[in-house]
Amino acid sequence: MDRLNILFAASEAVPFAKTGGLADVAGTLPKELNKLGHDVRLIMPKYKTLAQSYKDQMEYIGFTYVNVGWRHQYCGIFKLDYHDMLVYFIDNEYYFNRDSLYGQFDEAEQFAFFSRAILQVIPIIGFKPDVIHCNDWQTGAVSLLLNAEYKSTELYKDIKTVFTVHNLKYQGIFPKSTLHDLLGLGWEHFTPDKLEFNGCVNYMKAGLVFSDIITTVSKTYAEEIKYDFFGENLNGVINSRADSLYGIVNGIDYVENNPVTDKRLYANFDIENLEGKFVNKKMLQQQLGLPEREDVPVIGIVSRLVDQKGFDLIACVFEELLQLDVQLLVLGTGEFKYEEMFRWAADKYPTKVSAHLKYDGTLAQRIYAAADMFLMPSLFEPCGLSQLFSLRYGTVPIVRETGGLNDTIKAYNEFTGEGNGFTFVNYNAHDMLDCIKRAIFFYNQKEVWQDIIKNGMQQDFSWEKSAKEYIEIYSMLLGN
Repeated sequence: MDRLNILFAASEAVPFAKTGGLADVAGTLPKELNKLGHDVRLIMPKYKTLAQSYKDQMEYIGFTYVNVGWRHQYCGIFKLDYHDMLVYFIDNEYYFNRDSLYGQFDEAEQFAFFSRAILQVIPIIGFKPDVIHCNDWQTGAVSLLLNAEYKSTELYKDIKTVFTVHNLKYQGIFPKSTLHDLLGLGWEHFTPDKLEFNGCVNYMKAGLVFSDIITTVSKTYAEEIKYDFFGENLNGVINSRADSLYGIVNGIDYVENNPVTDKRLYANFDIENLEGKFVNKKMLQQQLGLPEREDVPVIGIVSRLVDQKGFDLIACVFEELLQLDVQLLVLGTGEFKYEEMFRWAADKYPTKVSAHLKYDGTLAQRIYAAADMFLMPSLFEPCGLSQLFSLRYGTVPIVRETGGLNDTIKAYNEFTGEGNGFTFVNYNAHDMLDCIKRAIFFYNQKEVWQDIIKNGMQQDFSWEKSAKEYIEIYSMLLGN
């Protein structure tokens, strides 16, 4: 197979900037693709929030100017060789010298600049990609601009695009004036089969319409978004592109997330000797002020506290759940009503609930390693990574059968001994509660529970398999 040149474009990537799962993908998939013998480079904004240690190691390449409508904006270009991955950083202090990555008043302008900058810097970085791999609405305009303006030149005419939908709910919807004022394009693009969306311009739709290939982060989600409930009013567009739509489940970094070597844990362990897992449980109970009980099942939750993640189900049966002999560890931030719910529970049930309404990477890792079960009752879940971390660390997931949860977690079958978790189908609070009770029933059968743990730990959800699927798609697109 020919060596491929891929420019991986994302608005965030670990370890540089993160708000969600996109960052985990963008920070690890390019490295895995490089291991397969290809030249894959990441391009992202140079945010104010980047650690100074990374900024100190960057090399300044040069600069250009980027047109954002009538604006003529400076665009600096830096590069960093990070763990066998070359990363380009787009520099403009007006757009990126901010305390937060998103949520500003001018996101339409911010990411119109970033999308055009991705194309504009190609001659300067000396790297002509065969494929530009774009991710979510923040880079949705890349394929649009490439087709509308750049394809007519020799350097760009053969470049293909792949667009990955990480979460269709977040689309980048802006006033129709965006088309001319920020993207610099004519009204011929403002039609229902192109950018028009309820009288507005939709950056996600731009990526869906103009990219050569569309992928999502699980096979089930690729099918779900063809229907009204999951399609977020874009299912018509998605069905029109069904022949170019593929689902590839995300992976996780198996080097960084390894229970044998992970320094964030109290004790290391592996599938042959789970003693260290029980030490982690005891030590975390001690750290969080919970009774040190080996016999009680500890249920972990590491999540954004929002409706999408199924917290309305938990709220509906919370008292019933806490009448069970369990301990609940919660880490995350989100909607005020759910933060208040967990504050109340931790106050009322101090021996059962430990709530930490913040982001803490070390504590998250310790929950993955110390908990017995991990709860993800999502309304929808494009892929989900927490269930994969849980499996890696011997924690048994309890999930609803949707999106990537359906692709990665198979219900335990007591007759065959197969399965790596517990699942329920209907979005119903008591179905979830019954599923939790079923997990507790088998938790109390210690030999059975150890088998379920090992079923999960034996599975491979590293990036290697998924990376090979992406290579197949790139190669197919290029006719290799």
